[in-house]
Amino acid sequence: MRTLAWLGIASLCLGAAWAVPAKEEKRKAGNPKADLALYENLDLDNYDLTLDNYGEILDLNNYEELYDYGDLAPKVEVGTLAPRPKDPMALPNLGTTAETPKLQPPTTAGPVRPAPIPVQFLPSCLLCLCISTSVYCDDADLEHIPPLPPETTYLYARFNRIGAIRASDFTGLKKLKRIDLTSNFISWADVDAFRLLPSLQELILPENRLTALPELPRSIVRLDARLNRIPSTGLRPEAFRDLKQLQFLHLSDNQLDYIPAPLPESLRSLHLQNNNIQTMHEDTFCNSQDHSQIRRALEDIRLDGNPINLSLFPNAYFCLPRLPTGHFF
Repeated sequence: MRTLAWLGIASLCLGAAWAVPAKEEKRKAGNPKADLALYENLDLDNYDLTLDNYGEILDLNNYEELYDYGDLAPKVEVGTLAPRPKDPMALPNLGTTAETPKLQPPTTAGPVRPAPIPVQFLPSCLLCLCISTSVYCDDADLEHIPPLPPETTYLYARFNRIGAIRASDFTGLKKLKRIDLTSNFISWADVDAFRLLPSLQELILPENRLTALPELPRSIVRLDARLNRIPSTGLRPEAFRDLKQLQFLHLSDNQLDYIPAPLPESLRSLHLQNNNIQTMHEDTFCNSQDHSQIRRALEDIRLDGNPINLSLFPNAYFCLPRLPTGHFF
């Protein structure tokens, strides 16, 4: 019985399996137009997609509206092989060494820098600091006084290496009032270096190597030539008599042998300390013939540091409001 049952079940299963493809074939045979309708809109005869007709099949016109490639670099084709040169002779010869390109000489069309100008010929406002009518040349490593603007009123050229003063250094500077050449190497000056300056009031020359003083203009108010090497022979006879506006005469730390008399009545301060002065005349400061004279302006006289005994010349001070500073015994 069991054997018959198994045989029956197997026959039923085989019948069902054969029935399915039969039904599918019957369905296709009965409705062939339904399957053809799915493909009738496709042109399969021209559906040969290659790189040659890729643009004809796919419409890329709409993509031009999305991106603007005008600002980008030109299109470069990239391939697996280098492009063949137009001229076969242009191919490099790998068996020979390429020549080193020769440098071309610079063209003269470009800007040419001017040659450097020597320091002594540069305008002072390139070497120094010019503020209004004042010129500041301190510590500028100068060996000569530079050309100055014609409107210069005050010149400061301290702590340089200027060795001489020439008359041409100040030609035409009619407004120059002060010259300060402190701490230079000045050993001599032209006789007319300062005399032709009509407005000069202050001449400052300490810490130099002067052995003589040039002629001074009558407008001078202050002369400072301390710490030089000036002997009495380096001063012109009666060098200060006609300087009616001179108020400050400072010649300390030099090599003077006597007081440079006569001195103008305008003088207020006389500094002669640390020289070699040993004597003086009765008329050095006062008029010995006029005992009523009172010289009120001259209040500051320094003779300390000289080998002179001031007590030996009591008649030389009667017109002064104050005794000189120095050795009295």
